[in-house]
Amino acid sequence: MKRKLENQTAIITGSSSGIGAGVAKSLAREGANVVVNFPTENSREDAEKVLAEIKADGGNGITLRCDVSKEADVKAMFDATREQYGTVDILVNNAGLQKDSPFEEMTIDQWNFVLGVNLTGQFLCAREAIREYLRRGIRPDVSVAAGKIICMSSVHEVIPWAGHANYAASKGGIMLMMKSIAQEFAWKKIRINSICPGAIQTPINRQAWETPEALKDLLTLIPYQRIGVPEDIGKAAVWLASDDSDYVNGASLFVDGGMTLYPGFTTNG
Repeated sequence: MKRKLENQTAIITGSSSGIGAGVAKSLAREGANVVVNFPTENSREDAEKVLAEIKADGGNGITLRCDVSKEADVKAMFDATREQYGTVDILVNNAGLQKDSPFEEMTIDQWNFVLGVNLTGQFLCAREAIREYLRRGIRPDVSVAAGKIICMSSVHEVIPWAGHANYAASKGGIMLMMKSIAQEFAWKKIRINSICPGAIQTPINRQAWETPEALKDLLTLIPYQRIGVPEDIGKAAVWLASDDSDYVNGASLFVDGGMTLYPGFTTNG
């Protein structure tokens, strides 16, 4: 039985840990060659561990260092991927971070750092992917689309988040950038969508779930009454990257256990 992403190549930014690592493993399991991206030398070892797990599971891939907020790094990552695999079929724009602060104390460096990685980084990577898709066109032996882009957004593209204005602003920006370029390039058969995770069990939010008390508080925000895991996002990414979702374009797919369903109103408010 042919795997859903056989003979396709996927770049997954920020995939040395957390959600990105889960997505890379899921895409590799469905036959994609995966580029496990890491931002600095400090995270190289983590990326190599992710790749080792992928290969042990029968997958294929490489690791590449790239700071997605830097244009030269992004271009070099795409060039290296083409040199290794010939082209790029799937981009998962996952790299993201937080620098939290009360708004009145937030520095311009905190603001620019988060927007630079979370939003500008997605712009730079999406632009390079679209350039490659336009150059290459459709490869009918692998997909009916010329290329696929999955932007990793958040429930906070719609839910305000006090104390995290830079992060929430970046995710709101991702939403409208994604929809705008989806509209712009749909006629070229380039499909662009977003995944919007809710609470996912990763190192970045460990304090929100690592104790029974913290987890109990968190679950008051999740009607489905469980925290998500990276595999939940990986499965959604496989679907959006495959031809199974060919008529889906410009959509924000919330994978959040119902966090966006206003759980405070569960008992009539």
